Amino acid sequence: MQQLGAIRHNWTEAEVKSLFELPFNDLMFKAHTVHRENFDPNEVQVSTLLSIKTGACPEDCKYCPQSGHYNTGLEKERLMQVEQVIEKAKKAKETGSTRFCMGAAWKHPADKDMPYVIEMVKKVKELGLETCMTLGMLDEGKAEQLADAGLDYYNHNLDTSPEFYDKIITTRTYQDRLDTLQNVRDSGMKICSGGILGMGETAKDRYGLLMQLANMPVQPESVPINMLVKVAGTPLENVDDLDHLDFIRTIAVARIMMPASHVRLSAGREQMSDETQAMTFFAGANSIFYGECLLTTPNPETHRDLQLFRKLGINPEQRISDADDTQEAAILNDLQKQNDSQHFYEA
Repeated sequence: MQQLGAIRHNWTEAEVKSLFELPFNDLMFKAHTVHRENFDPNEVQVSTLLSIKTGACPEDCKYCPQSGHYNTGLEKERLMQVEQVIEKAKKAKETGSTRFCMGAAWKHPADKDMPYVIEMVKKVKELGLETCMTLGMLDEGKAEQLADAGLDYYNHNLDTSPEFYDKIITTRTYQDRLDTLQNVRDSGMKICSGGILGMGETAKDRYGLLMQLANMPVQPESVPINMLVKVAGTPLENVDDLDHLDFIRTIAVARIMMPASHVRLSAGREQMSDETQAMTFFAGANSIFYGECLLTTPNPETHRDLQLFRKLGINPEQRISDADDTQEAAILNDLQKQNDSQHFYEA
């Protein structure tokens, strides 16, 4: 294995397997060492995710309650109006988010919808927030339109390994996903791409997912690692639970393999204890989604995140390009209020 902490694009299965099989303490030490070399270990980037168009997606992703193939009781909603999205973005900024992510349940955005999503990007950026969208597959033209509008990140997850992929999704190929990511990269936007654990995959599939991400010519700037949220009505509602130690190991290996990427502790936090989340932060996770909902699934409420940050001594990461301290002041103000309130109650 080459030097620890080096950015590489030639990871082999044997190397990744050897990392996963390290004694837990050794793996955590290596991952945390790499993390400290590249980031402030006590800062976490904070994002908010909003579903701007919900339900009736034509894809058949077995984990997704928004798929039109399954009856999950989720009502179809039309694309939100631009003004509604901006109000949500303002509230996100007030509670400390530095990046606003907008997701639509589409196979790909239609031509008629592009003017609206482009307007959303422009107006959210005017608020001083970073922008991210996930709208399904993108061709070269639509990627360029979003880039021209100023979109910072585009999210398109690989979900799992190439070998396990067709057990989860049949309505688009793995190559379709890779092509979209290439179109995003070619347009000049940054990539947000990761996967989902706990879908019944093997450890080898986790190796394969991380290898696909790390061995890209340019590694994704943001790597969300999701734990499956089992939703009644989806084909994966009764899949066996993933061991949380296996989840933490995956975060740690992702940090070692992609040392300069933000690794996001994403969906599934609602089912995680504070202790599990703390271990993932130590292992190298340094980004979260903030708020009460991720698209259509639960997420820890904002006040719980604030309390956990306070207990761990974690601060929200600030954008280097953001001159004002609005986001940091908002979170610190909330923390101080909670601290004062707790002291008053105990007295």
